[in-house]
Amino acid sequence: MSHRIALRLVAFAMACWAASTLHAAISTPAAPSGEYAAGVTDSFQVGTLKVQRYGHGGRPIILIPGLSSGAWVWKSTIESLSKTDTVYAVTLAGFDGTPAPAGDESYMDRADASLLKLIKERDLKHAVIVGHSIGGTIALRFAGQHPDAVAGIVAVDGLPIFPGMDRVPAEQRAAIAANLKTKAEAATQEEYQAQSLAYMQKIGTVDPAVAAHYAPLSARSDVKAVARYMAEDAGGDFRPVLKSATMPILEIAPYNAADSSASKTGMTEAQKIAYYRSLLVDAPHAKVVSIGPSRHFVMLDQPEAFQKTLAGFIGTL
Repeated sequence: MSHRIALRLVAFAMACWAASTLHAAISTPAAPSGEYAAGVTDSFQVGTLKVQRYGHGGRPIILIPGLSSGAWVWKSTIESLSKTDTVYAVTLAGFDGTPAPAGDESYMDRADASLLKLIKERDLKHAVIVGHSIGGTIALRFAGQHPDAVAGIVAVDGLPIFPGMDRVPAEQRAAIAANLKTKAEAATQEEYQAQSLAYMQKIGTVDPAVAAHYAPLSARSDVKAVARYMAEDAGGDFRPVLKSATMPILEIAPYNAADSSASKTGMTEAQKIAYYRSLLVDAPHAKVVSIGPSRHFVMLDQPEAFQKTLAGFIGTL
C-alpha cells in the first residue's frame, strides 16, 4: 500500500466514521430499551465508565464498545456469555447518553485508569477484556500497561495504530488527527446526513437492513466527545507498549471478499491477516483470525461465528 493510498484510506474511513456517528448524535432519537440485553444485575459508575453487570460466577469478562456505541452492540454477546460468566459491559464517557469527561486530560488515559480501578475495586481476577474498534485499541493499550491485571485480550477490528497510519510519520499523524477533530466538530448537520448511512452500508455492516437498523443507535453520543476519541485514536501509536502484553491476545479481523474484489486497494483475506499481524508483532502471544463475510461490526454481521470464536478463545485461558 503506497503512502498516498494509505492516507486516502485513513481520511475516508475516519470521515465516514465521524459522519455516521455524529450525524446520528444530533438528529435521531435514543435507542429503545429493547436494543439492550436483559438481566442487568447491577449498574454503577467507575471513573469515567458507566458499567452494567450481567450474570454471576465463572470468569469476569469486560466488554468495551467502539466509537459512539453503547452496550447495545454486545446484546447477543452478553446473552451468550452471561449464561456461564460474569459480564461487565462498559460505556465510554460521552457515548450512548453518558456525559463527556470534563477537563483536558486524555480520554483514553482516563478510560485506562477507570478500567484498572474497576478491576481492582471489584477484585476481578483473571479477567478478559473484549473491545471493539477503539474499544479494542483501549484494550490492547491496557494490556501493555497493566499486564498483570488481565488474563486475556480480544480486540475486534481494533488495533494499536489506526490502519494506514503506520506508514505516516508521527508528526504528520498528529496533524491529521487534529484536522479530523476540527472537521468533525465543525461539520454541519447536512454534511453528517450525506455520509451517515453510507458508513454503515459501506464499512459498518454487510446487510443493508442491519445497516439501516443500527445506524441511528449512536444517537445519544456527545459530538465533541466522539471527535476527541477519534482524534486520540487516529494520532496514537500504542505498538511499543505491546512488548509488555504477555497474556494471550486474539485479534478478530472482519473480511468481506466482495469489498476486496471491488476495491483497487483491496487485500486478500491472507494479506489482511498478515497486515494485522504486522501491527501486533510486538505482542508476544498475539493471534489474528478473520470472520466473514463481515465488515467492521463483526458481532452484528456474524453473531454465531463471533460468539463461537470468542468462547473458544476464552476456553483456552
